[in-house]
Amino acid sequence: MIELLTVISLTIVVAIVPGPDFAVVLRNALIGGRLAGIMTALGIGLALAVHVAYALAGIGLLVSQSILVFNILKLIGAAYLVFLGITMFRSASPQAPAASGADAMPPLKALRWGFLTNVTNPKATMFALSVFLQVTSPETALWTKIGYGMIMASGVFLWFVLVTCFFTLPAVRQGFLSIKLWMERTFGILLTLFGIGIAVTTSSSRP
Repeated sequence: MIELLTVISLTIVVAIVPGPDFAVVLRNALIGGRLAGIMTALGIGLALAVHVAYALAGIGLLVSQSILVFNILKLIGAAYLVFLGITMFRSASPQAPAASGADAMPPLKALRWGFLTNVTNPKATMFALSVFLQVTSPETALWTKIGYGMIMASGVFLWFVLVTCFFTLPAVRQGFLSIKLWMERTFGILLTLFGIGIAVTTSSSRP
């Protein structure tokens, strides 16, 4: 029971702390509509499931113990965030989207944005590893660990669905769209800064 409560608590904390995932979900929900936001959230949940899978397989431990491999993956993730941030900044426009949903942003594109943002984030890797290395014990059954992984992935997904539903309320979304140009530029700058922050983080920050 203590393990379960710890996993739930960590998932809540990781989900609600603003980061690249939050910025991407919020941007896509406001620009592409509710479907785009939910598909972005789904991509993030699927990516977290990938982190869980290789953490359970032991591959994540090997990555965390190899400075070279960890730093290579970290730089790949940082480069993607910088690319995404620059793309957002350059494509920013004061013109509101002509449509919402699939016409404004294809669902598969939103899914891809969410998936790549999370799967290349080394902090998500460390989150999955910390749960299975520090919270669970060798006596914890594999199926129980898989259940924890499902809680982590689905919990993060549900949080971002709630974020999407709130920010796509007509009044809220319209308010943000009135400052669309600066909103997109701000998201672009934030993602670029997230990427740069990851790139300059030293390997000594690994758990």
